[in-house]
Amino acid sequence: MKKVSLFIFLIFSFSAISQDDDVLRVAFWNLENFFDPFVDSTKMYNEYTPQGAQRWTLTRFYKKRNNLYKAILSFSDNRALGLLGLCEVENTFVTTMLFQDTPLKKHNYRCVHYESRDRRGIDVALMYSIDKLTLIYSEAFSIKDNLNKHYRSRDILYAKFCCKGNDTLHCFVNHWPSRYGGERETIYHRCVAARHLRCKIDSLIKVSGEIPKIIVMGDFNDTPYDKSIVDVLKSVPCEDAMEEDTLINLFSDNKILGFEGTLKHKYSWQTFDQIMISKTLLHNKKSLHYKDKSATIFHENFLFIDDDAYGGKKLFRTYVGPKYHGGYSDHLPVYIDLIDDG
Repeated sequence: MKKVSLFIFLIFSFSAISQDDDVLRVAFWNLENFFDPFVDSTKMYNEYTPQGAQRWTLTRFYKKRNNLYKAILSFSDNRALGLLGLCEVENTFVTTMLFQDTPLKKHNYRCVHYESRDRRGIDVALMYSIDKLTLIYSEAFSIKDNLNKHYRSRDILYAKFCCKGNDTLHCFVNHWPSRYGGERETIYHRCVAARHLRCKIDSLIKVSGEIPKIIVMGDFNDTPYDKSIVDVLKSVPCEDAMEEDTLINLFSDNKILGFEGTLKHKYSWQTFDQIMISKTLLHNKKSLHYKDKSATIFHENFLFIDDDAYGGKKLFRTYVGPKYHGGYSDHLPVYIDLIDDG
């Protein structure tokens, strides 16, 4: 009887391991000003240095690095993420420091990063596990404004991967222009970014001759119902997606996401951080596909502190203005799960 029980236990154990291996978790997180502490003479922005306004020392850098990797371990369930899109990272060094000489090292992550023209020197980046995906190609493309040749913003990062089941996955990582100066006054710039991204997606569809498997992730500085997302990018909730080239916005309904937003401004929460997928990841269950109801805003207690000014909780940040707090970020991470049966 004991041998039979052991045999059944082993079958279930191997089955659980196999199911875990089939899950490709795709996440995104705005790390809020993740700078190294070194002075860079090629950049105008040096607030995050030991002598700079924020007194950003090596000790504080490692404190933030440790906070971030521990949070990543938590929302990855201590398993390898397939993809982790990042924004507000200064360079390749800070990104690779997340998985060098930390417990994340065992997951064999690599990093895709390109320097952008952003005035503050912050970029987007993409971490991926070579145990889950093979990088085929990557590039970064600039957001150009035909009405203002001197306009500068973060690039959009594009990467093409081969999955275990030989599916090809196309990924775009975004950090669109902020609302600094007013929402109405700045919506134009986010629409410009959306138009650039939509053109790249349309070109991809034209070259492929079909709708490829596409993931779009980022901090869009707009909600899922704003003009830049719905009208320009053509990203909508699943029930509204009538055309085949429409993107499905998996973060349009906070009721099923487990939390009310990804960042807080005074009293209200907003969902600026989103992950979208092509319809080809939604329907075909025989190849790489979205796991139903897996879209999540990660909101564990350690990411929050009490909000004495506006009530409830607020995010535990590294700085609030010039005051050092030693926390994490002013954004919450988001993730979805894909099933890769290969």
